[in-house]
Amino acid sequence: MNSFRHRHRSVFRVFLRLPAIALLITAAGCSSADDSASAAVPSPDAKVTELCRNLDKVLPAKVDGERREDPEPASALTASWGSPAIILRCGVPQPPKMVDPKVADGHDPDAVAGGVNGVDWLMEKQDDGAYRFTTANREAYVEVGVPEGLDSSGVLIDLASAVKKAIPEGIAS
Repeated sequence: MNSFRHRHRSVFRVFLRLPAIALLITAAGCSSADDSASAAVPSPDAKVTELCRNLDKVLPAKVDGERREDPEPASALTASWGSPAIILRCGVPQPPKMVDPKVADGHDPDAVAGGVNGVDWLMEKQDDGAYRFTTANREAYVEVGVPEGLDSSGVLIDLASAVKKAIPEGIAS
């Protein structure tokens, strides 16, 4: 047997194994233990923080049939349900589109205002197909991110009672 051919096969086998090893390392790094959601924690003033803590206490255990599993880092100002995660953040700043006259006049196809079960929301379509909803006419802004493909109306219906109970109607500061 030709030594070049034998060496060539050995080298070829090593190269074939390298992608398999890399794939195993990558798969191990992406295990379900790393599947938890993450969310940036807002930093509102003391009054809004207290309202958000009250909201956290009354949030439902399930939203749209998904069980609550809070995102990292742990905070009373954030919550999540399911995977891909429905993420709630309380105490966020007012979204710029909330005061955009095009939105108020209904001339922005990616942002519309509406209400669900007594809670007013600004709906903004995101570039990735997801939706972001932010409460309006409440003393704190509550943002809910709904991944693409999920029924956002079910999410908002499930959250309405808690928002009404913990975040009074009024103007957020």
